[in-house]
Amino acid sequence: MNLSKEEIQRAMTTWNQAWQRFDLEGVLAFMHDEVVFENWTGGKAQGKAALRAAWQPWFAKHDFRFIEEDLFIDEHAQKILFRWRLEWPCPEKAHQGKLEKRRGVDVIHLRDGKIILKLTYSKTTLEIDGQRVALHI
Repeated sequence: MNLSKEEIQRAMTTWNQAWQRFDLEGVLAFMHDEVVFENWTGGKAQGKAALRAAWQPWFAKHDFRFIEEDLFIDEHAQKILFRWRLEWPCPEKAHQGKLEKRRGVDVIHLRDGKIILKLTYSKTTLEIDGQRVALHI
């Protein structure tokens, strides 16, 4: 089942609203049962249950916010490029707890109207107190 561009746009709007509410089940509702998620550190979760377990502690904190910056939809290929900005307390030891702003991109593939693959890429510099800071990877 392929989604139209309008259906993908609506699904992404609903998905982003679930992120803003820290509604893990709402976020997972748009995920395929066999979803594969790879984050910017190389971490990987396979399957909706594994993704739920990986994200549950993060969602419980209610201390992050994703802001949509750009969205590209390829209806024919059923792919999405989602450019975002993350705002959250910095986990870096030198800046721990200060507001961090980080930019990134999700490359999303759909199957049967759900996210089957979510590849997350992030810049290795971020903003803290209006200054660019390099991550210590």
